[in-house]
Order: sequence, then C-alpha cells, then structure tokens
Amino acid sequence: MRPSKSEFTIPFVGLKLGKHSFNFQIDDTFFEQMDYSPINQGDLKVTLELEKKETMILANFTVNGNVSVNCDRCDSPMTLPIIGDLEIIYKFDTEDSGDENLIVLFPDVFEIDVTDPIYQMIVIALPSRRIHDAGECNEEMWELVQKYTVNSDTSSDDEEDEEEDEEDNLGFDDFDPNDPKWGLNKKK
Repeated sequence: MRPSKSEFTIPFVGLKLGKHSFNFQIDDTFFEQMDYSPINQGDLKVTLELEKKETMILANFTVNGNVSVNCDRCDSPMTLPIIGDLEIIYKFDTEDSGDENLIVLFPDVFEIDVTDPIYQMIVIALPSRRIHDAGECNEEMWELVQKYTVNSDTSSDDEEDEEEDEEDNLGFDDFDPNDPKWGLNKKK
C-alpha cells in the first residue's frame, strides 16, 4: 500500500521554465502505508525545489523533523531527529538510464511521483545503529537480551565491559528474509 498518490504527484507539463517550490507534511500515515518501514511514526517537513529546464528537471529535496523508530538494542520506541537532502535529475528522453540519481521521463509521462524519493531520503538520513543513550533502554528487555546472548559475559559488574558488550550487538534480531533491506528476495 502506498501513500495517497495525488498528494505526492506533481504534474510538470503545466509548469513554466524556472524554479518552483513544493512543501509536504509527512506524518504517521505516510510510514504506515510503506511495507517494511523501519519508521513507526514521524512528523517531518519536506521541501522540494524543482527547476524546470528545456531538457530536464532538477529536484532538490530537504527534510527536517523527528521520527520514532525501535531501538536496535532493546526494541523499545525512541525518537530521532532527521535532517537530510537529496538531489535527483529528471531527464526528458526516450532511453532508460542506469543511474539512480538520473530518472528518465519518457514522452508519454506528464507527472512526477515523489513518494519514493522522499521515503528514501528519510530512511537514508537514519543512523545505521539506532540505540538509546546510555541508561535509557528498557532495562527488562536489555536483561533478557544479555541473558540469552551467546558468549555474553554477564558476570562482570564493570560498567565499561557492559558498554563494550552493547557495542558488539549488531542488531540482526529483526531478520526477515522477505524484508527488502536484506536483499534476499530479489525477483529473477
């Protein structure tokens, strides 16, 4: 399921040459409709500046706001600030391009759907490891993780050793072979 197409679709045929600005408010419903989204909730502002030229459209996206994700360590919700940008070139052409930042607009296309670029920009802005600050993790869950972690040295009360153990946990607990982030479910 995808967010409402009309909300994130820009008809470029009627736009004059030059710069045009668009603003989008991204909330929880945007992420609820994305399959396998690591983001639970969000409150973000996205600005899109399109510069239409004779042979291409330059798109500059920026995002600013907060999202809620699950902690990689204790799996409890946490809030993260998000700031990011993305530049995409839409080129008017009849042959496809292999460049992910160069999207070809074929002659029969008259609008741009910016849902995927917005989503990708937000996900890319997330840190690779999403963990609570020291002492903010769900203690009950963290104790269970420590209890069932192989080769875990839980007999040491040394706080420095605990921090090293926490850093070694790579967060692969959420493995799902159908989740596209793992790249295992590729169509042939």
